[in-house]
Amino acid sequence: MQNKKTTYWLLLAVVIAAAFLLRAYNIENIPAGIYPDEAVNGTDALLANETGNYRWFYTNNFGREGLFINLIAGAFKIFGVSIFALKFWPIIFGTLTVLGVFLLSFELFRGWPAFAKAAAGKRAALIAAYLTAFSFWAINFSRIAFRAVMMLPVLVFSFYFIFRGLRTEKYRDFILAGLIFGLGFHTYIAFRIAPLILIILLLAILISQRNVFRRFWKKIIVFAICVFISASPLLFDFYQHPEYLQSRTGAISVFSPEVNQGHLIKTLSQSVGLSLVKFNFWGDQNWRHNYPPYPVLNPVVGILFLIGLIYLIAEFFHLLFLRFKKKTRDRKFIIYSFLLSWFFALLIPEFLTAEGLPHCLRSIGTLPVVYIISAIPFAWILGKFTNLQPTTHNLQPIKIALLIIFAAVFAFVGIFNTAKYFVFWAEKPQQHGTFSENFKNIALYLNSLPDEVNKYVAANGGGRIMEDGLPVSAQPVKLLTYQKTENLKFLQQGQDCPLETPMVIILMNYDQYIIDRVKLFYPQAQVEKIDLNPGYGSDFVSIVVE
Repeated sequence: MQNKKTTYWLLLAVVIAAAFLLRAYNIENIPAGIYPDEAVNGTDALLANETGNYRWFYTNNFGREGLFINLIAGAFKIFGVSIFALKFWPIIFGTLTVLGVFLLSFELFRGWPAFAKAAAGKRAALIAAYLTAFSFWAINFSRIAFRAVMMLPVLVFSFYFIFRGLRTEKYRDFILAGLIFGLGFHTYIAFRIAPLILIILLLAILISQRNVFRRFWKKIIVFAICVFISASPLLFDFYQHPEYLQSRTGAISVFSPEVNQGHLIKTLSQSVGLSLVKFNFWGDQNWRHNYPPYPVLNPVVGILFLIGLIYLIAEFFHLLFLRFKKKTRDRKFIIYSFLLSWFFALLIPEFLTAEGLPHCLRSIGTLPVVYIISAIPFAWILGKFTNLQPTTHNLQPIKIALLIIFAAVFAFVGIFNTAKYFVFWAEKPQQHGTFSENFKNIALYLNSLPDEVNKYVAANGGGRIMEDGLPVSAQPVKLLTYQKTENLKFLQQGQDCPLETPMVIILMNYDQYIIDRVKLFYPQAQVEKIDLNPGYGSDFVSIVVE
């Protein structure tokens, strides 16, 4: 028994180690560039370190919760300003999500008749963790400096301690659950829908169990107080600055007349449909989020997810019928309600917006529960196989054949998604373009120039103007040249800036007017096309004046 327990923990350690390696390997080069939205998080972190003004909410780039940026600032202090430091915390959060999926799944499955034995529950939890670790979706967003990935470990660990608290009835679990859940409001705007899951969970518990308030009312209050304590700094900031609550979502909401064109039901139904089909049929078409046009899930996991989701829905209504028709109380109803409410509630941020659907980023809160649901049929089948006790030698070859099939399926899931990300997706020119590799290459080129050369960057890449007066497109160059390039200035339209030779002028976007103006004053100027990574459309124009 002890050997079997040790084996499960060793397997979990291997899965977590693999998850970390998949999220950290070659992070400086894959993705190919730094998307401007990532870079803004970095440049805000740099400013916070320089000024000591660490905010709960940063107003740049439509406004972002500040915890992620402050953590990046800490990583810059420890590791220095680099791509690795920028993405250190996404790597950590992505890896913690795998551990959290295991713990939560085991807590859920240990009360499930099909997985009632501890070994069976650990096996199911291990499968869910494995699917998450090798998920293209999870790997991708764990390698991008978007604050949304921070929401995932908050969800899985807060729900883990909630269900553990329901089992142990210890205050410690509810305190931890509340403090972690409250942190979720510091992560990503989509988390604001998460309290809906708690409401549905409470209703399911009231339906399925007796004397709920008598047993848990004090612990519910403790949980709520801890949530408020953890979330209060951001809530107070919103109270002082109500304008922070405004966001871009109103302009892309399905409820906007400009968006739905007077056909709300039609627009909403299309939005919901696109949100659902991305898992199995037609995925997110944004190369930053997915590998278009393929669905989010590979064929094996996609089929398992569909089976698991249909099973949960059918059993949910079956148990609801039994509860009110025959007064049957079943703990499984709580689990089914929780998983379904988590999945559909955190799809809401996606299908209530009508821009760029399907959209894997807005629905990223569903990522852990998708793989937990997918693990249910997988674990059930594997459990049936494990319990198979051949009484004759004739059944032994069948068991061996089934074991080979299971091993092949697991290997397929791991190899398929790893190759999909690091081989096929990584080499696609569209990936290089959507992550603005040319802006990264500009920074690398500038860093390679001698200190005595005057360096000017024409900030004509477009985008929203940030607090530093530069467009969002200039932020990758600003971040990656920080304290690495001497005599660097950004040229902005409408601002006078005397030029000094020798100099190099970099055009973020090709502009013949700028080239002609420079050559008018400096006829000796040489216009060069710089391509640090030929074949991927990541070139840029340099004007050299000796």
